[in-house]
Amino acid sequence: MMPFYDVIVVGGGHAGCEAAAAAANLGSKTLLITMDMTKYGQMSCNPAMGGIAKGQIVREIDALGGYSGIIADKTTIQFRMLNQSKGPAMWSPRSQNDRFRFTEEWRNILENTENLDLWQDAVVSLIIEDKKVKGVRTKIGIEFNSSTVILTNGTFLNGLMHIGAAKMQGGRIGESAAYNITEQLFEHDFKTGRLKTGTPVRIDGRTIDFSKLQEQKGDEEYSKFSYLPGTESRLKQRSCWITHTSKEVHSELEKGFDFSPMFDGTIQAAGPRYCPSIESKLVTFAEKEKHQLFLEPEGENTIEYYLNGYSSSLPWDVQLKGLHKIVGLENAKIFRPGYAIEYDYFEPTQLYHTLETKLVENLYFAGQINGTTGYEEAGAQGIMAGINAHLKSSGSDEPFVLRRNEAYIGVLIDDLVTKGVDEPYRMFTSRAEFRILLRQDNADFRLTEKSYKIGLASRERMDLLNEKYDSIQQIVEFTRTFSVKPRFVNDLLLQKGTSELKQGVKLIDIILRPQISIFDLIEVITPFKNFLENIPSERKTEILQGAEIAIKYEGYINREQNLAEKLSKFDDIVIENKFNYTELKSISTEARQKLTNIKPKTIGQAKRIQGVSPSDINVLLVMMGR
Repeated sequence: MMPFYDVIVVGGGHAGCEAAAAAANLGSKTLLITMDMTKYGQMSCNPAMGGIAKGQIVREIDALGGYSGIIADKTTIQFRMLNQSKGPAMWSPRSQNDRFRFTEEWRNILENTENLDLWQDAVVSLIIEDKKVKGVRTKIGIEFNSSTVILTNGTFLNGLMHIGAAKMQGGRIGESAAYNITEQLFEHDFKTGRLKTGTPVRIDGRTIDFSKLQEQKGDEEYSKFSYLPGTESRLKQRSCWITHTSKEVHSELEKGFDFSPMFDGTIQAAGPRYCPSIESKLVTFAEKEKHQLFLEPEGENTIEYYLNGYSSSLPWDVQLKGLHKIVGLENAKIFRPGYAIEYDYFEPTQLYHTLETKLVENLYFAGQINGTTGYEEAGAQGIMAGINAHLKSSGSDEPFVLRRNEAYIGVLIDDLVTKGVDEPYRMFTSRAEFRILLRQDNADFRLTEKSYKIGLASRERMDLLNEKYDSIQQIVEFTRTFSVKPRFVNDLLLQKGTSELKQGVKLIDIILRPQISIFDLIEVITPFKNFLENIPSERKTEILQGAEIAIKYEGYINREQNLAEKLSKFDDIVIENKFNYTELKSISTEARQKLTNIKPKTIGQAKRIQGVSPSDINVLLVMMGR
């Protein structure tokens, strides 16, 4: 009775939603199965999108034609561009969101996506024949057949939550876990393991003394994630608030260490190094007398607050007693305590760069099942898995893979499938070798045309991209040819702390000065202001920033582009199925083992495998006749 699907997506989190939407929009008949249709794209932890490197990923998802940026924009209650005191390669957009509206927006989009069916149920097993996935079986006994399957199970695979000595089975507080899939895949020789993450208390805002806290407002100048017009938030903007722990707080929390599942051996799975629990901070940074905490509103009107930096699995009463020692939270009531959760993941070196598994054909993994943490990392994997599952089911021989010099998404996936994980993987700008190229402002230049060619990014996106490119080129050309006389700009130059002009110069020479912004010159150079009247007003800031970056950082960008092109040649040398590594005695034992297990497709990927040395690579190149 059930139709045959091109793509089945299991799980309705950030990865699953992006995967299902991408596959359906590309034309595949798609089914999204989730245990709760009221929780699409649920913000299980903090109510925010973006941040350092993560904001770049959200913009990349948007540039490809995904929805995370659009939904974040429409549900924003505060927006900030982080790291603006640094160079543009470090600028990272971040939004606080109404997490209830966020889920509603996802459901609205999914329900209005052609080719997409929705089903509420739990998947208990895969249908696998001759090492190919053929569909799924659900808890109520239905078989859905398909060409491809994407698993995006989040923290639900054998999920186990901890609050002190209390243990609860589930994938999220109040929600049941998913069972049997790990065991089934283990029988098909998949390597699996356990990871841990956690979340803090949720606080009743009516019991917070905000007069004792430091207010943190959003940026005055409105920004957003999506390159599309019309995605701006209409919600009331709200502040976050800053407070700190203290010696008294630490002493109170340490009283519960003997009852902590983190320290008594109950939890043995690795947790996220860069988002540790408060008890981990007290041990790792024992010399610190205080730690910064952020109170983040969960929505436009709700009184619920998320205490960022206070993630914990300590007993609930210990969490509460410690909370009451924090300035501004002396009388705070909580809606629920923090908890830790352990869950199954699969070693991501068992994947191709398309996110298809090497052991079972047509089966794809995306999100925390691959050992990552974060909504943004999950959404990025989801859209890539959705694209590639569509291409595979439609008979295409050309996979959609992004390189490390093309996108943070490319860095993310390459790190996963090449290096694997031993703790939850989080994206940072430091993980990218070419972050001057991978800026948040140019994700559309890097990715929209690629996506348009495969049919995902819309014609509207391409038209906006071309308009932006032409406008930036016109501005740059104007600055190269227009001369400025000293009397028009010297007052500004002195005001900005840079030397006066002695004679006329080209406008570009003034913009190249680090003290001067292109925006400073608009008001003092009338012909320049008049010229900019031709630039689309609603995109003027975005376009002017793009032009300024192109001018100020041209040398750095060109140098990094040249380096990227040189190194990318190694990614063009295919070694897949060219060697039996176990027989290569001229490379190290570790290299033989790693190359045999990971089976890199190219020399470039082999170079990035930990334990494969430059001398091992040279041997492979010699044997390739290079």
